[in-house]
Amino acid sequence: MITLNAICIAALVAIAPAIASAGTTINVKLNDKGDGMDMSKMMGLGMGMHGDMKAAPMSITVSNKFAVGGKVTFNVSNTSKSMIHEMIVAPIKDENTALPYIDAENRVDEDKAGDLGEVSELDPGKTGSLTLDMKPGKYILYCNVPAHYAMGMWAVLEVK
Repeated sequence: MITLNAICIAALVAIAPAIASAGTTINVKLNDKGDGMDMSKMMGLGMGMHGDMKAAPMSITVSNKFAVGGKVTFNVSNTSKSMIHEMIVAPIKDENTALPYIDAENRVDEDKAGDLGEVSELDPGKTGSLTLDMKPGKYILYCNVPAHYAMGMWAVLEVK
């Protein structure tokens, strides 16, 4: 006699490969408070810079701060009405260490940070996507348009 549990287990075994290959989708929004910001007074808000993040004029918001290892797709939207933004993915060890920064250029040194991929310069209101094969660990998503990272435009994603 076949039990209901046996049928459920058989169904899960049958669909498991499809679920595993589907991967994780993370919706990412690139945000700013608009043209009226005094950007000169809002630096020092990059990861590990220990500024007051409540004052951040820019941010990256993610639909989920966790993903399953394997294929991760980032659907990125620039919600700004006037500014270009981008999203770069890099591995990190912890959230208390700032990324390598080029002060003269007001941006992260992408090569030293370990850039894994990006959705480049999105005009206001535009979207883009990126799919990466990700291993368990912590990653930062950040905008590297000059000064944006230091004004709080970053988020952390943990892949399990």
